[in-house]
Amino acid sequence: MEFPEPRRPQLLHTVADGVATVVISNPAKRNAMTADMWRALPELLEEQAADPAVRALVLTGEGETFCAGADISSLRAPGEDPQTLAVRAEEALAAFPKPTLAVVRGYCVGGGCQLAAACDLRFAENDTLFGVTPAKLGIVYPAVSTRRLASLVGPAAAKYLLYSGELIDAERALRTGLVDEVLPEGKLGRRAAEFTRILVSRSQLTQCAAKEFTAGRTDRDAYWAEQTRGSGDTAEGVAAFLERRTPRFTWTPGTTGA
Repeated sequence: MEFPEPRRPQLLHTVADGVATVVISNPAKRNAMTADMWRALPELLEEQAADPAVRALVLTGEGETFCAGADISSLRAPGEDPQTLAVRAEEALAAFPKPTLAVVRGYCVGGGCQLAAACDLRFAENDTLFGVTPAKLGIVYPAVSTRRLASLVGPAAAKYLLYSGELIDAERALRTGLVDEVLPEGKLGRRAAEFTRILVSRSQLTQCAAKEFTAGRTDRDAYWAEQTRGSGDTAEGVAAFLERRTPRFTWTPGTTGA
């Protein structure tokens, strides 16, 4: 009897209706991220950011789990430090100029939680488990990742997760701010599709400026005022409101001097 070759761990991606979907695919290891997958993510994100057809990005895992973290075997493999690769991927995701949504099922642990936290928003199924587990391996969690986690959930909750390495359920993640919405089983995909339709219908000018400001950029008011004057989005938004129609926003990153 011939057995099919196991699929190699990889990042899958599609673009449809203005949404790029990136799928973490390593089902044999609960979608754990290999060194090659960490290495591939920044380049893939750069491609999607440059595509004018992409107005939002969804990150999810194949099947019934999001990502169980880094592939532990890669921690002992020769080559580039896997933690450096993970931080580079996390930073690329956080810097993606358009709205990002993590759609989370099953396990969201370690490096998986690191990636989810780097997205703008997180929707989860109600049986999802979250954890930040470097204390179980004697690893120092990166400073940038620690700050990002603390900014989402607060210092006390971040310390609980980091000190203990314990998993928390979706309802507790919702209370701490790690998750934005929790959906019943079978409802997550529909809600994510509905919400991304809302995102792609809104002004990218507003979204990109808000992303910079909430990230702490306080020196760009003049820049965004210039973008607003040259974009036509405000005039279109007001006209659409008065005419009771859907606005057709045209500003994209790279236009009017962006």
